[in-house]
Amino acid sequence: MTDEQKIIRLYKEMYTAMVNKDRKELERIHDDTFVLIHMTGMQQMKAVYIDSIMDGTLNYYSAQHENMQVKITGDTAKLEGQSLVNAAVFGGRRHTWRLQLEFQLIKRNDNWYFTSASASTY
Repeated sequence: MTDEQKIIRLYKEMYTAMVNKDRKELERIHDDTFVLIHMTGMQQMKAVYIDSIMDGTLNYYSAQHENMQVKITGDTAKLEGQSLVNAAVFGGRRHTWRLQLEFQLIKRNDNWYFTSASASTY
């Protein structure tokens, strides 16, 4: 499997873990330095982000992936993923979002990890 294929698989595994509220998997694929920047500009560090999924602040129901672009430079990479995401977040109603996430990744011991993500719509 190529590094690009590994990164795309990781993106899909992340969404599966978010839908299933799989803490162990979310902790595995996100680097300890991970930070998510929401559309509002709010930043969540890894632990707070995962806790928000576990406690229902961020509820994900499904994701249909439309486009994924990967650019690899040595042991770092950038992934831009576009997915139709059905979610209810921060007390809002359930809605399908055209969610774009721009990730930074790092490779250690032949494994890729998300180090940051910035959310927007497309």
